[in-house]
Amino acid sequence: MDAKSYLGQAYRIDKRINSKLEQIVSLRELATKATSTLNDTSVRGTRNIQSMEGIIAKMIDLENEINHDIDTLVDLKREFVAIIKKINNPEYQTLLELRYLCFKSWEQIAVDMGYSLQHIFRIHHKALKDVVLPKDESKCDKMRVSQVV
Repeated sequence: MDAKSYLGQAYRIDKRINSKLEQIVSLRELATKATSTLNDTSVRGTRNIQSMEGIIAKMIDLENEINHDIDTLVDLKREFVAIIKKINNPEYQTLLELRYLCFKSWEQIAVDMGYSLQHIFRIHHKALKDVVLPKDESKCDKMRVSQVV
């Protein structure tokens, strides 16, 4: 695995967390609808109670997955900080932090650093060459992907 793919893991995990959070919001809205349906009906409420229990169980499962994904993301970002600190060029460090820890767009990084977009790409290319990946990163990556998916 190359440095760009390795560092890109955090972004993918962050997107999965956000997706799961959106699913929880959707399930909460569904649970609210189920609750209002229960209040409006009298005898047929038992079927809706089972449905609501299923929704709540799904929400709990998703929340547990999110907590696990957040733990994975925090550990991964910790690794990235250690890797980036080993780079001697502060400009490279800044660019890598903005991109792979803060998930900023290339345009925003260019504005923040006061460079053209083309120059940011050149710096990024050079910075990636200075990244020293952990020796067991391929094993860690496979573990993370299987845990997060």
